[in-house]
Amino acid sequence: MILAIGEFDGAVLGRAPKELLFSPVRDLRFSADKTPYNPSFRAHIGPAGKLPIPVGYFLTLRPGGRSFLAGGLFAFMFQDATARIRERIAANGEEWEAILRDEAFSSHFCLKGEQLKRVPRGFDANHPQAEALKRKSWYVETRLPDEFLLGRDRAPRAAEIFRAMKPFNAFLNAALADFEMQKR
Repeated sequence: MILAIGEFDGAVLGRAPKELLFSPVRDLRFSADKTPYNPSFRAHIGPAGKLPIPVGYFLTLRPGGRSFLAGGLFAFMFQDATARIRERIAANGEEWEAILRDEAFSSHFCLKGEQLKRVPRGFDANHPQAEALKRKSWYVETRLPDEFLLGRDRAPRAAEIFRAMKPFNAFLNAALADFEMQKR
């Protein structure tokens, strides 16, 4: 997947797979229940590995119709990042709308994320992108049927879906260009 995505987004290249994978964390040594905490295969294929910023391509594989491909920023706890994205949407509304209306993008994705009830202070309530400015996070996802996981061509097909997401991620990453994650 890294190489397939790297063909159209070179920023994801150069990361070792272990830097991108989320482990099903749970200490099973002394537990009667040996099921993992999260039995999904999950990875964030992004320029900074698993870190949510800069945004990348999120993959969850889990049988039972619970697999999906996603992207964007699902991190409303980063108020500075949220403010930067709102400012970029307000200043580049036509570009934002063009990305969301793009046929390749809209055939797979629709915008999701928690929203405020009103447009935040500092932004015009009548702004053409008022609904997007209300958001606290901006992410997209597409569900994958189990049949998708069984096909031999699943990686190239997933990469093509992610290709449609690239302009969306690029827009968000332009807003977050010099954003620094807080140190732990």
